[in-house]
Amino acid sequence: MKKLKTVEKIIEIYKRSELSISKFATIIGKDRRTVTSWIDKIVDKEPNSDVLEKISNFFRYPSTIWDEECNNDEFLELISEVPKEEVKIIDEGYLGGLKYILEHEDKERFVIHAQFPGPMYRDTTVPRVYRTQSSLEIESFKKERTTRMLSYSFETTEWYSIRSLLTFCFSQIGNFYTKEQKIQILDLMIENFHENYNKRMYLFDSYSRKIYGLDTTYTSINIKNGVMFFKAPLESVFIEVRNKKLIERIHRHFTFGSEAPTHVNPNDATNVLKILKNSVELELGLRGAYEEINRKTLYGGLFKNNISVSLQSKISFPRDGQKIN
Repeated sequence: MKKLKTVEKIIEIYKRSELSISKFATIIGKDRRTVTSWIDKIVDKEPNSDVLEKISNFFRYPSTIWDEECNNDEFLELISEVPKEEVKIIDEGYLGGLKYILEHEDKERFVIHAQFPGPMYRDTTVPRVYRTQSSLEIESFKKERTTRMLSYSFETTEWYSIRSLLTFCFSQIGNFYTKEQKIQILDLMIENFHENYNKRMYLFDSYSRKIYGLDTTYTSINIKNGVMFFKAPLESVFIEVRNKKLIERIHRHFTFGSEAPTHVNPNDATNVLKILKNSVELELGLRGAYEEINRKTLYGGLFKNNISVSLQSKISFPRDGQKIN
């Protein structure tokens, strides 16, 4: 039975990871030249144990994959079929949480937000709503995250419930945004998403089907790396999940046409935000904003679903041709 050299095992893991050479090198604490020399088979010197430990920890592989007795078939079985550690608690404080998010939302992100707007947009305008601690390092990482995610080329898919959007704009309970701050945030998000194919915003009707829960906590999915994390009900604590089937199932739920929650077409999302921004500026209130949405778009029905029953009797019926599904 063929036995793989340690470097050959590392190369196989690298290929399966679909990571860039730079990212893989960062994970194992080496430079790009070292990883390239392994891939090109220029060097076959045994890496030190620290490198092997970092690979096992990051990819959740058992340490036995490095044993000399672990032949080719056994190695492939261990990295392919044996379940990895599927749940991990990320409890490293506010700064550690920022670093974790930056690492896992490196070049793109797919996020189901608990509320509108997302934390990054909120922090550009209302920087200290919940947090009392700060430091130069924290502010530096926050600035890096904001710059990265507002970059035109950064790929982001963001889901917000229509309920949370209307709450942000018009609720008088638990709403710490001033009129000026609401307008500023809406302007920022309109500018970030408008006619940019790298960025997609989905405004979904959380009352169209029983999906309560997914829209109540920050959930980030990295389908390529097979990792998902969500905010725990504790300050600066995240739960990391690496259950492949669960991640694929949730990702499919929000990307497959017939399964996805009823939503506003992402091409129309910024137009909806513009209408709501105008309603905030003119102080039309929830009722007036609905009438504008119903008159100018095909989504009156979706928005009416999110308005209280007592107010529904006082607003117009969704006009014909509404996009309900």
